[in-house]
Amino acid sequence: MDVACSAEGDEDRFWQLLDERCELCHKALRIRHETLLGTPSDVAPILWQHGAIARLGKGEVIDPLLYDNYSTISLGYAGLCECVYRMKGVSHTDPAGHDFGITVMKFLNLKTAQWRDAENISYSLYGTPMESSTYKFAQCLQRRFGIIPHVTDKNYITNSYHVHVTEPIDAFSKLDFEAEFQELSPGGAISYVEVPNLQNNIPAVLTLMRYIYEHIMYAELNTKSDYCQVCGFDGEIRIVDDDGKHVWECPNCGNRDQRRMNVCRRVCGYLGVNFFNQGRTEEIKERVLHLGSESGRLVDEA
Repeated sequence: MDVACSAEGDEDRFWQLLDERCELCHKALRIRHETLLGTPSDVAPILWQHGAIARLGKGEVIDPLLYDNYSTISLGYAGLCECVYRMKGVSHTDPAGHDFGITVMKFLNLKTAQWRDAENISYSLYGTPMESSTYKFAQCLQRRFGIIPHVTDKNYITNSYHVHVTEPIDAFSKLDFEAEFQELSPGGAISYVEVPNLQNNIPAVLTLMRYIYEHIMYAELNTKSDYCQVCGFDGEIRIVDDDGKHVWECPNCGNRDQRRMNVCRRVCGYLGVNFFNQGRTEEIKERVLHLGSESGRLVDEA
């Protein structure tokens, strides 16, 4: 995303900058690798001595496990959909943007493959979830490039290759689309579909789970599980705007005291029970349903 904004739509400049940024990341990853060299297994016995990762002896260093494909070191990326929009003027779900997005992913995979072959260190491409840094990075991009519609006009950056959270798409189409990108993110990838309360529609849950099993490597269902300690409301605590700030509010009693409510939301791969910064909260608020009337595919049709 940063590369696309810096290139200002010039594709030749884009590929030049992407190559330069990749090499900068390569240097940073080398520093991380070299920092780990000489680490004794005693620093984390469960991991290194008792089988969670390996069974090394006491005092034995972990160095051999940092080579020969035993472990990976990841090149992270995020904001592919914004990147494509800045370069092509369309989402990467559009045929005119899809091929460019795939080419970007293949370029990044080629870089990690070249580093791996040259150094015998398992560099791999990782779909960065951008847990809390999504807000910080979005603010930095706005300061540097201003507000660009569909690119820097949000206080968050889209995770990895994901379809933008505001883009209408049904669950099955989303899984099919993201499966292709997930294959090009071998160091780590996760997809999700946003669903309503399906407690009374278990067949829909099973249909989705079967579809995930048959069509994509790793995916999940996002639903809401909240509780208001003031009135006992058990459902979805909503996000409302209060003078430009996103605030959690019980729809039953109006409670806004975060100390007296329990909110659980999935932020990429994690179920978070702590409250989120304003950027991530905005992203959560803007998520559209991928199953239900809003997605154009009804739950009872699943």
